[in-house]
Amino acid sequence: MLYIALGALGSLVINLFNSIFVKRVPLLKPLVWAVGSSLLTYAVIMVSISPEKMTLPLWIGWLGWPLMAASLAILAYSLFINLPFYRTYITGGADEKLVTGGLYALVRHPWLPPFCFFLVSLIAVSQSRLLLAAVPVWILLNIILVVIQDRFVYPKVFNGYGQYRRQTPMLLPSRKSIAAFINYRGGRE
Repeated sequence: MLYIALGALGSLVINLFNSIFVKRVPLLKPLVWAVGSSLLTYAVIMVSISPEKMTLPLWIGWLGWPLMAASLAILAYSLFINLPFYRTYITGGADEKLVTGGLYALVRHPWLPPFCFFLVSLIAVSQSRLLLAAVPVWILLNIILVVIQDRFVYPKVFNGYGQYRRQTPMLLPSRKSIAAFINYRGGRE
């Protein structure tokens, strides 16, 4: 239970990172982001290796590995490549620009679906009973945090976020957002 709470705390600290971002305290940004990410990562690892295991069919474990690889690749791309890393996680500031291309043309929070798929795939691979209990808590908490960011934080941080919110779905792509993504990938935004 301690590790589930640590993972939740990590998600809250990452959300605090966005609050600091709003208040323009750039010196704390990398520290708060690193602490929140470290707490969440540590909790995920500890819960995954907990000794209480469940018995799943072998094919579920094998299915978990490619799902894990794909979800981690999309997660990393959405957070560290599609976003300008240095400006997003290190400096930021009043001139922060809204990213609306790439995966951010598909949905406003493209990191959350692959994060959820990663956690589910980790259940399949690790067969951890504790992780089975932790994943719904962490997913629900992150959805709540995304809703809070979407409604209260990002409109203060990014000029034009209201229009972006009207044009781009929150978590699940639409036909229109898929077309925008394809057009962006073709060099047209």
